[in-house]
Amino acid sequence: MTTVKTTYLGDLRTENIHLQSGNKIYTDAPIDNQGKGEAFSPTDLMATSFGSCIMTIMGIVARDNNIDIVGTELNITKIMESDPRRVSEVIVEFNFPDKSYTAEEKQIIENVAGTSPVPLSVSTQMIQTIKLNWAK
Repeated sequence: MTTVKTTYLGDLRTENIHLQSGNKIYTDAPIDNQGKGEAFSPTDLMATSFGSCIMTIMGIVARDNNIDIVGTELNITKIMESDPRRVSEVIVEFNFPDKSYTAEEKQIIENVAGTSPVPLSVSTQMIQTIKLNWAK
């Protein structure tokens, strides 16, 4: 069954419809690759998927262990390589809220940081940097 329907709109832009929900995401080529940079680029979405996937798995483990990680924020940095043009590194920095996590709770969350589907699916040539910052 098809998951996403993509239509090329011209001028290096696509419309992507998630068929189950009807939600739409638009992509635009970045300025450094002949685009306008007016929307997520496909590689931005890949980096976003990388971080969101890790956060989702952390959320599942947190829920299953009664650990409150609501309010956790992440910053995602995508680093491009030029020859060949590809994502060479994704840096995901998690900032957990000040909720007095125990050492055991932190370990439970940290143990799943790189075990989610997107990080396990990307090329081993891409550097994956995952930083976890616990409020003090």
